[in-house]
This record gives sequence, structure tokens and C-alpha cells, in this order.
Amino acid sequence: MSLIVQKFGGSSVATPEKILAAARKAIRAKLEGHQVVMVVSAMGDTTDDLIDLANRITDKPPAREMDMLLSTGEQQSCALMAMAITSLGHKAVSLTGAQIGVKTDATFRKARIKSIETARLKKVLDEGNIVIAAGFQGIDDDFNITTLGRGGSDTTAVALAAVLRADACEIYTDVDGIYTTDPRVIPEARRVSRISYDEMLELASLGAGVMHSRSIEFGKKFDTPIHVRSSFTDIPGTMIVAEPERPDMPVSGAAITKDEALITVQAVPDKPGTSLEIFARIAARNISVDMIVQNVGESGKADLSFTVPRNELDTALEAVRDAAKLVGAGTVSANDSVAKVSVVGLGMARQTGVAEKMFRALAAAGINIGMITTSEIKISVLVPRDQSQKALNVVHTAFELDKPPAKPIEAWKPKAHGTDAAAVVARLQGLNMEDLTIDDVSLDASQARVTISGVPDSPGIAAKVFEQVAGAGIFVDMIVQSYPTTESLATLSFTVPQDQLDHSVTVAKKIASDLSCRGVTSSPKIAKLSVSGVGLRTHTGVAIRMFRALSEAGINLDLINTSEVRVNVIVDGNQGEKGMKQLQAAFADVLR
Repeated sequence: MSLIVQKFGGSSVATPEKILAAARKAIRAKLEGHQVVMVVSAMGDTTDDLIDLANRITDKPPAREMDMLLSTGEQQSCALMAMAITSLGHKAVSLTGAQIGVKTDATFRKARIKSIETARLKKVLDEGNIVIAAGFQGIDDDFNITTLGRGGSDTTAVALAAVLRADACEIYTDVDGIYTTDPRVIPEARRVSRISYDEMLELASLGAGVMHSRSIEFGKKFDTPIHVRSSFTDIPGTMIVAEPERPDMPVSGAAITKDEALITVQAVPDKPGTSLEIFARIAARNISVDMIVQNVGESGKADLSFTVPRNELDTALEAVRDAAKLVGAGTVSANDSVAKVSVVGLGMARQTGVAEKMFRALAAAGINIGMITTSEIKISVLVPRDQSQKALNVVHTAFELDKPPAKPIEAWKPKAHGTDAAAVVARLQGLNMEDLTIDDVSLDASQARVTISGVPDSPGIAAKVFEQVAGAGIFVDMIVQSYPTTESLATLSFTVPQDQLDHSVTVAKKIASDLSCRGVTSSPKIAKLSVSGVGLRTHTGVAIRMFRALSEAGINLDLINTSEVRVNVIVDGNQGEKGMKQLQAAFADVLR
């Protein structure tokens, strides 16, 4: 018999009427011949109300007791949902996270799932019940109640679907699917029928609040299809699976992140270990770093820029200033009036011209680009915050994301479990389900680097550069533009195939002359080292582990750029093989 996991968020169970409506959806699935597991969140604003209640008792409620308190919200929803199903003439059993057997680590308020015991769940299902599972919670090895943090019920649902090898994991929410961007911000945004795990991970990290990164990571790691649907309509919604809606389309979505601040460290000694020293001190304060850009140094010095959550800027600056003194770096500056605008799409890995199209659209709108970083499936730019809304509209229009695909979309078909199921079950044995998993450590030694220094800080510069580069028939992989400061102009680097280096340098020198840049440098042989996998967003130490391994081998980093599924660094080409071996050893414990 097929099995479906259905998750209902807080807005979907906020009232008795909505609980009954959700119960009818589960019963309908049961009558269609499925076994059904429902995962429910706390009703409406219950969690916020419980947090407020605790804060009225004490300014510093113990984390363990907060988990004890907050878990009651889901237990309330569970019991009410079971009552609703029973009142409609069907069998139901409610189970807490502990009763299901959701084992977590002991990190209160943001625990990670280690394992889930399925024997009791399967027994209750086989007895003809709809199982109502409390989302957001589990127990640690000492039987303390733990909660999973933001997006915890989504994480519970996808994790249950993975261990039960469910045919579908339906996420019912107050929106009817995933859109090309936030429809509350851009009404022309289009609902997509299908989006890939990697695209959704990038969009989730950029503030697309429909689902949290951890649940998407579960889906990707265990090949679990996720179906995002409306609780209030029968609109088909969006499937999150391995393949996107249209693999031939370069961009599938755009997003904006306004709650970031930029830190720039100038004149960082261009030698092994300096990046590690800075980021390790930030990590020690539990601050997540998002957009990292380090460009090629001049005269033994390099500039390093990165973004952090705006509400953690002051703490991050303390850590960075300490590190800057230790490594002998120059000025540390900050800017909390920036925003990140990104486009995402699996198709851009197979098509050229995406970056220059984005840059040209922003230039035509008079929007200046402060920083650029690219990955295989994402291009991000930093722009003034007061222009960010306009920038999002511009790129959404430029890539015609509001228009439906011209060709019919091939319907998604679920895979038969078969041997795939056996492989997934094997992976679930003997590991913590939310452990970091590295899929690939790779070396690309086929590229060269071109760097233009002293790039003017004005709208349209990046567009002019890459339109001329593209017009010359040059294929560009990585693009890194450092943030200009009052003491220095921007530096713009890009990588090209080695056999196109001479041509690229000639084109770059003409560009530099036309734009009154300071000059052009190049390297004929570089090594691009990449680490990719599942959990890079939620396991924040991946970049640090990478930097440490290379530093210990005496390997200097020329360029850095990051995304949610990959960290890329450029090193001297003669050190590529050595760096590859260092990274393979450093990630051996999590390399799949």
C-alpha cells in the first residue's frame, strides 16, 4: 500500500474549522487507498504566545525548559486533529516526537535529528489508523524533549517521509506553491510546477520563506519528493525534486535578501591562513557568513569582503577587528545599507550570457553593483538597499520569469522505489540523519584567470565588461568582484579556458583602457577546488574546514566564492593536486 506524509503548518490548523478541513484532506487520501501520516505544527501564533509567556517570567529562560514548553503547542494540535478525524468516522492516533522515536542531539532549541524509529509508526498504520505526528520535536539520549528550531515541522515531515520511503511528502501551507519570486513583492511572479532541490536550497537561503533549508536538504539527501500545496484550495502546487521545470531555461527564480550587512577587510596579507583566522573567529561567535568574496591581491595584499546578518554586525566586527590585528591586515569597514539580489537556475550551468544579461538589466535601470559572486547555478550581486526592490523587479523582468514556458512541461513521474529504496535505507543505517554529506571534492585544472584592477564604481561597468567578453566569444566560469571602498576601487576577476587566455587578456586590456582602469593581470594556470554537498547552509563550518586544510598545506587562496551547495576557491595551478588530496582527507568522514 502506498504511503503519504502530509504536513500542515500553523496557519493551516489555526482554528477548529481549519483543523476539520485538514482532517478531511487526510481522510480523502485514506479513502483513495493510501496510508497517511499527518505532521502538524502548533496552532496559529501559539509558539509566539508561549515564547512571550516565558519572557514574562524571566529574561533568560533555560533552553531545556523552553523546549519543554514549546513542544506543548504541537501536542495540542496533534490531539485536536486526532479528535477531528475520529469525529468524522475514521481511526486516528496522535503521537509525540518521543512516542514516534525521533532521536536528536542535545542542542536545545535547534536540535538535529539523529535517527527515527519506525516500528511503532508502521504498526499503528497497519492497524488502519491515520497517524498524527507532532512536528518540530524529538528527544535526546537522556529522554529530554528537544525542538528542531525554525522550520522544524517541515524537517519532521520530510525526515519521516524519508525513513518510511513515502510515495509523497505533501507540505500544506497558506500559499499554493513556489513562485519565481515573492508574489507579495512582485505580483507578476509565476507559480512553477516543479523546481530542483538545489534551486530551492538557494532560494530558501535567500529568504524564500515557504520552506526551510533543512527540510530541502533532507529531500535531496534521501531523494524524497516534496509537494508544496495550499491548505485552502486544490491547486496542484509545486513539486521539489531532482529535475527543474525546464532544464533548458537558464533562470528559474530571483530573490532578494535585505537583512544583511557587509564587512570589508582591506590589505589582508596574501598568504596561507589569513582567511581561516578571520572566519574561525566569526564562527566561534556562532555568526553565519553568507556571501564571501576574496579577490586577487596586489603587492602581497588582498581585500576580503563578506556579508553577515545585520543584527549581528557589531559582534562580527569585534571578531574581525581582533583577527585583522593578529594577521596584520589594514582597515576594517562595514556597510549596513546593502542588499543581495540573486538569480538561480540549474540551466545557467549549461548556457552562457546569463551574467551579462543580469548586469545589463541593472545598468539600464541605473543600479550600481557593489560586489559580484557566482556559482554554477547562482549569480548574486550586492546593491544599495534603497534600490534593491527595483533591482529585483528589473532582473525578474529581464529573464521573463513572469511568462509561462513556451513548450509544454513534461509531467513529473515518481521513481519506483526498488533498489533506490534499498540504497536509501542503507544510507540511513549507522549515521545521523542530519549530518553533513559531501557529494564531491573536485579539481578543475583547465582554467586561467584574468583580473582587472581599479574598476570604477559606477552603474553599468560590469555590463560593459562582460558584454565585450561575450562578444569576443570568450567563455567565463567564475566571476568575483570585490567591494569598492573609500581607499580603493573594485577588483574584477574572472576565469576562462586556458586556451582562451591570450585572447581574453587582449580583450581585458582594451576594456581597462576604455574604462580608465588601473591595469590587467593574469595567471595562465590556476586550479579551481570545489567542495559540494548537502548541509553546507546549516553546517556552517564547511568553508572553515576547507580553508584550514589548505592553510595547513601552505596553499594560498587567490579567489573565494560560495553558494548554498558549493564552496569554490582558486589556487595556484601547480598546487591543485596537492590541494585536492588535502581536501579529500579533510572531508573523508563525510564524503559520500
